[in-house]
Amino acid sequence: MDSSEWFQLKDKKAIVTGSGKGLGREIALCFAEHGVSLTLADVVSPEETAACVEKIGPRGVPIQTDVSDEASVKKMVERAVSEFGKIDILVNNAGIIQDGFMPTEDTSVDEWDRVIKVNLRGTFLCSRYTGKLMIETGGGNIINIASTAGFNGIARAPAYCASKAGVISLTKSLAVEWAKYNVRVNAIAPHYLETEATKGLRMNDKVFDLIVKQIPLRRFAGPSEVLGTVLLLASPAASYITGSVIVVDGGFLAQ
Repeated sequence: MDSSEWFQLKDKKAIVTGSGKGLGREIALCFAEHGVSLTLADVVSPEETAACVEKIGPRGVPIQTDVSDEASVKKMVERAVSEFGKIDILVNNAGIIQDGFMPTEDTSVDEWDRVIKVNLRGTFLCSRYTGKLMIETGGGNIINIASTAGFNGIARAPAYCASKAGVISLTKSLAVEWAKYNVRVNAIAPHYLETEATKGLRMNDKVFDLIVKQIPLRRFAGPSEVLGTVLLLASPAASYITGSVIVVDGGFLAQ
């Protein structure tokens, strides 16, 4: 392959979950700039993703999807195939954090289940249904959004840490199992991003300063700073990369 084609994504078909805002929205817009046709899946209504769809144009199709619900995921995949004929890329970006970051001994089973269902069960369901289609059509590419929390524990966030550690292990398991079908499965583990989910942390000067001091680059990442890694993993340049977890953390885990 000529090196000019290494990062070629034009005419690829992708699903991006959690694409209504934050990192998912940035990934969707970036893919669109590179000629990718997109199924924009989010738990919010299609009307709420209208601005993103308007920017992407006819290559962007929104569908309301609860990734923790099997029937909803099945419908998402069927819609993607109906619109575009196949799925080349799946980005499992949809995720939530724990409500309140309370002590583990006070964390309810319902809260544990809520986070695990979206972050881990959702990644499994989307990978299962999309992966089956990729196997049938000769290959594909799955990118899971994990977190440094899957490596390094965060106090008062047992469900979130466990869910992201599970995503990392699931990534490796699927990569080994599906390699023979030419389905690559990788993960990206960001640290803190400047998104709506971290707004409260960034508005608390004391907490923000404490977190930033632990990051060698001394700042949160902008969502756009994850995009280069997404493009790499989605492209032919990464054709021999599977089962990997690429950390995008400003040097945090290197300490």
